[in-house]
Amino acid sequence: MPEVIFTGEDGRLEGRFTPGKTRNSPIAIILHPHPQFGGTMNNPVVYHLYYTFVKRGFAALRFNFRGVGRSQGSFDHGQGELSDAAAALDWAQANNPDARACWIAGISFGAWIGMQLLMRRPEVEGFISIAAPASLYDFSFLAPCPSSGLFVHGDKDAVVPVASVGQLVEKLKTQKGIVIDQQIVKGANHFFDGKTDELLSIVDDYLDKRLPQTKDAA
Repeated sequence: MPEVIFTGEDGRLEGRFTPGKTRNSPIAIILHPHPQFGGTMNNPVVYHLYYTFVKRGFAALRFNFRGVGRSQGSFDHGQGELSDAAAALDWAQANNPDARACWIAGISFGAWIGMQLLMRRPEVEGFISIAAPASLYDFSFLAPCPSSGLFVHGDKDAVVPVASVGQLVEKLKTQKGIVIDQQIVKGANHFFDGKTDELLSIVDDYLDKRLPQTKDAA
């Protein structure tokens, strides 16, 4: 898990990167929660999601948005952070030019940024959105959503009501050509404290279904 530094729009960005198992391994970018509320690439969910993809042979990258940790710049209310995520994907692709596909995973604020990124990058073939802040941010840009993916939410989320995510999911399910899965974790709060194992089990099962060839990559 080497530390990496790559260039973003507002300066240097700090990350952690594990190369893929093969030259054409898919890429996974994992995006952390809100920078102004303690979100970093070392968030437990981000950390474990990162290794979920690593063990499947992905070229996996997690990084700090601008102004977090050793990343330069300052918080930019989403616009700059989307640029950071695009720079991260550019960097990962430059280091994996034969990558056959890309996945985006994010939690909370990172899920919102991730969904915007997949709208702009047609090579993103799947997403994992955890605690998507559907009641806090506008997701109407998903018109249409270009990729199939998974939403996971806790039924005890006091930050984002589970019903708001359900409404978003139901809207996306009406689109043709994609499949949207949703799973609810009983007793889980916004950051899945004490429920990380259940969350990761759901993600693993979903990836087994979508990417069975990666199951035994480790």
